[in-house]
Amino acid sequence: MTKGVILFANNNDEIDYVRQAIFCAKQVQKYLKLPVSLVTDSAKHLTNNYPKLIDTFDKVISTKKIQVFQRKTFRDGMGKAKKLPWNNFNRSDAYNLTPYDETIVMDTDYIVCNDNLSNCFKLNDDFMIWKDAFYLNPIGEPWEIRNVSDVSIEMYWATVFYFKKNKKTKTFFELLKYIKDNWAYYRWIYQIASVNFRNDFAFSIAIHIMNGFEENTNWPTKLPGTLYYTYDRDLVEDFVDNRFTFLCANPNEKGTYSIATTKDINVHIMNKIALERLIEGQGI
Repeated sequence: MTKGVILFANNNDEIDYVRQAIFCAKQVQKYLKLPVSLVTDSAKHLTNNYPKLIDTFDKVISTKKIQVFQRKTFRDGMGKAKKLPWNNFNRSDAYNLTPYDETIVMDTDYIVCNDNLSNCFKLNDDFMIWKDAFYLNPIGEPWEIRNVSDVSIEMYWATVFYFKKNKKTKTFFELLKYIKDNWAYYRWIYQIASVNFRNDFAFSIAIHIMNGFEENTNWPTKLPGTLYYTYDRDLVEDFVDNRFTFLCANPNEKGTYSIATTKDINVHIMNKIALERLIEGQGI
């Protein structure tokens, strides 16, 4: 059976997700030894700006660029926030788009620094995803997210997930697409305040429905390892010898940060603007 990773990268006015995908793919290849395919509506951007790096990807799967009305707040630490277009709609197409029989899907801002996820292919599970996550900011509890809303179901993180093609996972992705197409209804049913479509919430709803509207079941199973993350209010300062240095924002005292470092640990870095600066410093 074929195995690989797919990344989704749809650029907006300021965030170069394609460049993030190149950096992410290089880390995947280094530690997971897997081919990486890119799904993007910005294939011309890849060709025009990174012609020598196209072969980073096993396949480049071009999708149609759509007009995006959905906007998201992008923060760079505790500074001024920006409202930018946010095209996150094609994650539900992963089943049909992937060229692999067994696939790991990850966000471009999830940086692999070890081989933990290789264990996905040694297990007999057809769908794996994280529900719990560890925030690297020791005083950042006010920003932690555990449910899709305060009074609703537990949240699964669509940051990284694994699936094996079979009848059940195909049904799951068909349901996921249905939820996306009827988002106004499902966000009302699950009491989600934001009008924006969010993959984490859609995945959580689809899992809830697939499990007969029950929580804490044995499907899907947990991905190997732990999901560690920093928030968009935190800064990423350095990445040397597989060691990240973060400045974690103090929610109680604006403008102050504490230092956190990781070594050989995979991290989801939500501050995409700071990640852009870091990747530029890495020579990409």
